[in-house]
Amino acid sequence: MVLQDREKKLEVQPNWLQAYISSSEKQQQLYKRTLVVVVLSQIFGGAGLAAGITVGALLAQDMLGSDSITGLPTALFTLGSAGAALLVGRLSQRFGRRFGLTTGFLAGGIGAIGVVMAALTNSILLLFTSLLIYGAGTATNLQARYAGTDLASSTQRAKAVSMAMVSTTFGAVAGPNLVGVMGEFAQSVGIPALAGPFILAAAAYILAGLVFFILLRPDPFIVAKAISDYQSTTSKVEKNSNLITTNRRGILAGAAVMVLTQFVMIAVMTMTPIHMGHHGHALKEVGLVIGFHIAAMFLPSLVTGYLVDKIGRAFMAIASAVTLLASGILAAMGPADSMTVLITALALLGLGWNFGLISGTAILVDSTPPSTRARTQGSVDVGIALAGALGGGFSGLVVAHYSYPALSIAGAGLSLLVIPIVIWGGINRKNKVCQ
Repeated sequence: MVLQDREKKLEVQPNWLQAYISSSEKQQQLYKRTLVVVVLSQIFGGAGLAAGITVGALLAQDMLGSDSITGLPTALFTLGSAGAALLVGRLSQRFGRRFGLTTGFLAGGIGAIGVVMAALTNSILLLFTSLLIYGAGTATNLQARYAGTDLASSTQRAKAVSMAMVSTTFGAVAGPNLVGVMGEFAQSVGIPALAGPFILAAAAYILAGLVFFILLRPDPFIVAKAISDYQSTTSKVEKNSNLITTNRRGILAGAAVMVLTQFVMIAVMTMTPIHMGHHGHALKEVGLVIGFHIAAMFLPSLVTGYLVDKIGRAFMAIASAVTLLASGILAAMGPADSMTVLITALALLGLGWNFGLISGTAILVDSTPPSTRARTQGSVDVGIALAGALGGGFSGLVVAHYSYPALSIAGAGLSLLVIPIVIWGGINRKNKVCQ
């Protein structure tokens, strides 16, 4: 009866959807078109997420007059991104990527506007509330990477993720380096300088949402689900090695890699601007260091995606741990007044995160069928966001009670947990995870 019900549903599929189900050529055309749309939206989305990373802690420090909870802004917008990740995942599962991603980006833009209003009125409550909503943009920017994988083959998935991430670089690197310009613009219209980057964030997130709303047609996730339903009703299902089934061990391994690398990266990154401020670095220098950090988070993605697909998920996840270890040691041991040391340490921090996110994402996509994929991805991204919230929240306490070098060493040690997780995952040379 279940099989008959599925067949009946397939018979009533609209003609345009049946055309994609029956044509691998049309599927590849839509896959490539989706990548173009994702790339365009991520350019705007990258500029939006950079504002909170660069000046969120500094804005809170200015409004609160204290260092001990300057990690709270990062904790708030990453906590907000956790709730948004769950919502965007559920909306995408039910209505498609277009609706879910559009909603998330527009919410992030509204949150950024709220931050500007909070700075104008010097309202701490409005600031914290707006940062929670602003986190929706961060979550959506991250979840957009999944859109390119919906119609990708097993040898294209990491590359699809990397295309989304590398395009984020253009906006994400420009954002921190426009801190000074946006600050001057904000002051010229009577807004505090540190709120200036959030004006850019509001415009960027809203534009990213409009790109998805207008251009992501047909929806790749809806097409992928229809193809999966069709394959599950054919007599060749058992012989079809490309049919993806739920692999809980793979889901846990991929999620753990991404959660750990996110926690370490957010914790160290959050307190770097405060650390630099204590050692006399100007706001433009902070923007430069964070710019290099974000470039390293996203720019190497094309190479990383190729390596993850060709060399393997496990190898690149372990490379993530080693790179984060090197970053933590350098940040802790190097002279705090050296821009070269700070740029190198933060670039390695971003690169280690990049390795972990792309390899972990590929493992997760390998392990989930379209029937549950977006919902599972949203749930995993909740964990990633919560890890970021914890990292941002604890980082200020650690630095206030101990030091920035202590925070960096702790992050380096935690990153090594990725290695036993990968070994437990049992990912073989063909990038499959043992059941």
